Amino acid sequence: METTRQSKVSRLLLKDLSEIFQMESRNLFGGKMISVTTVRISPDLGLAKVYLSIFPSSETEETLKLIKMNTKNIRRILGNKVGKQLRIVPELAFFVDDSLDYIENINNLLS
Repeated sequence: METTRQSKVSRLLLKDLSEIFQMESRNLFGGKMISVTTVRISPDLGLAKVYLSIFPSSETEETLKLIKMNTKNIRRILGNKVGKQLRIVPELAFFVDDSLDYIENINNLLS
């Protein structure tokens, strides 16, 4: 169960990371559409698990590798955005959120 502080920080990170991926996706990731679906933060606010939805889904693994290689740069940009609101910028761990692909597969099976 998340505390109020965790949920507020999660929403803040979700908003700011979404803006970062929107602005930087052309430069860093070749124009792929990357959406931040969920951010889960640890109780000590030191680690943020960021779940991403990547389009086109055929190039998900390569894009995730690029994102993980640029984690320090993304964290630096995030620190500039939230530096006045958070004491410590959390470490970022990126994961693929494949729930949309799962839903599409279920719909295809039901049709």
